[in-house]
Amino acid sequence: MTDLPQLLSERLARAFADVAGEPADPAVRRSDRADYQADGALSLAKKLRRPPREVAAEVLERADLDDLVANAEVAGPGFLNLTLSDTALSTLVGEMAADERLAVAQASAPERVLVDYSGPNVAKEMHVGHLRSSIIGDALVRVLEHLGHDVVRQNHIGDWGTPFGMLIEHMIDLGAGETAHELSVGDLGAFYQDARKAFDSDEGFAERARRRVVLLQSGDPETLALWRLLVDESARYFETVYERLGVRLRPEDLAGESTYNDQLAPVIDELVELGLATESEGALCAFPKGFTGRDGGPLPLILRKSDGGFGYDTTDLAALRYRVGDLKARRLVYITDLGQRLHFEMVFEVGREAGWLGPRAHAEFQGFGVVLGTDRRRLRTRAGDSIKLIDLLDEAVRRAALIVAEKASHLSAEEQADVAAAVGIGALKYADLSNDRIKDYVFDWDRMLSFDGNTAPYLQYAHARIQSVFRRGAVDRASLKGAAVRLTDPAEHALALRLGEFEGILHKAAGVVEMHRICGYLYDLATAFTAFYERCPVLRADDDATRSSRLALCDVTARVLATGLSMLGIAAPTRM
Repeated sequence: MTDLPQLLSERLARAFADVAGEPADPAVRRSDRADYQADGALSLAKKLRRPPREVAAEVLERADLDDLVANAEVAGPGFLNLTLSDTALSTLVGEMAADERLAVAQASAPERVLVDYSGPNVAKEMHVGHLRSSIIGDALVRVLEHLGHDVVRQNHIGDWGTPFGMLIEHMIDLGAGETAHELSVGDLGAFYQDARKAFDSDEGFAERARRRVVLLQSGDPETLALWRLLVDESARYFETVYERLGVRLRPEDLAGESTYNDQLAPVIDELVELGLATESEGALCAFPKGFTGRDGGPLPLILRKSDGGFGYDTTDLAALRYRVGDLKARRLVYITDLGQRLHFEMVFEVGREAGWLGPRAHAEFQGFGVVLGTDRRRLRTRAGDSIKLIDLLDEAVRRAALIVAEKASHLSAEEQADVAAAVGIGALKYADLSNDRIKDYVFDWDRMLSFDGNTAPYLQYAHARIQSVFRRGAVDRASLKGAAVRLTDPAEHALALRLGEFEGILHKAAGVVEMHRICGYLYDLATAFTAFYERCPVLRADDDATRSSRLALCDVTARVLATGLSMLGIAAPTRM
């Protein structure tokens, strides 16, 4: 194990348990006065009705820390200040250097994890509102896979329902060939708007559209063929956007609303048999426990409308049942905007009452906030429309290209273009992922593309800077394998300390779906490397052993930066 905080916690936990007579949390955290601080003695002292410093001293006396900690002392009202030994840190970094996985252990109990994310609508442009779900979900999937979990990606696209009547009629008016061309060039917004305009202004068209919905839902072959063309062309467009964004969703991950059409009636039959379905005002509803409206009355999920139709509630219940029963998912993570929290929590509660969720499987809603403009309102165009995601990506690369041309004129035109794409897309994704998922954030081009501060360009430059050290010194990185790491300077100690936290950060981020933990860690690591590089000569070190040790520190740092960025779906250029 190379997770330093976890190592300390486990060692201290045994001592705390001895003092308390039962398990007690050591509460280990980073400290400005030492490497780490354990605060657990304060809460334990209250429980034992003893002075906190006395409890802390007894814990320290019982703790087995000699091979890990160089200095441990009771401080303040009862904190334990802990400074790790250089020998322990050197050993840890050596283990990371010798391992392709940087000594990151895989999950001790891997699970089949289903991640539901992105979710665009057929025949509609992907816009800025799809950004967060797509990249948060992609980052989570990458981390989970890296940690050894069996991950099932699910892109629950909107591909069914009443709008498809007007869309298919508009296809017929245009001709299937013209429709395919229009959709293949990504002009989905205009296609949808034209169909809506015809529906709203032409009663004859609207009536045909309503009849077409009936034909679609009844399985009419001609209508289904036209619908399939619409879905397939949209899927090709989605794939183009995902590839540009660096999100690893593929057509085989699509599982739209239509996937569950033949499961809706069986789901309702099961809920009726379980006594979970109730007639209410002509509709069939489920009333999950614990959910009430403003009037204090129970809130319903509508299983079947009064006209016999089905809606999102039934589809999401069918999806949940299928994912647990057929796909065998044991952890289900739904990543969508916070506005849908109530809906999904109600769906999950019905799932628990039906026995789909429980000890064998659990579902979690991981919502996110809104992307804001500088006016603190939802980010939109000047005309008030949603910004197309592809336009946002183009703008990110265009702005990055101007910066790269100025800062890296020594690169060829092809290299500049590659770096601009990596920096632009990386900056866009990192600006989102580095914020706490549940909070709104302000979209700011200048800040996200800055080479200073907690940004992707800063981390990418730190990685490229290390690569330049190897180039200038003509260093064969393979020769560093097995090199002894010696920590003789406080800056080396601080860098090694940050390196030793990598494993724990990945496991924590995957567990709570907080990708900003990885971002914050990488920024701290890059900052520690900068301090080390400015203080400790590498290529001009005093002797060969020191040079080799510092090159090994550089190598492990570069690998951690590249791996951490890849977990976020961000490229790590070797030249900038």
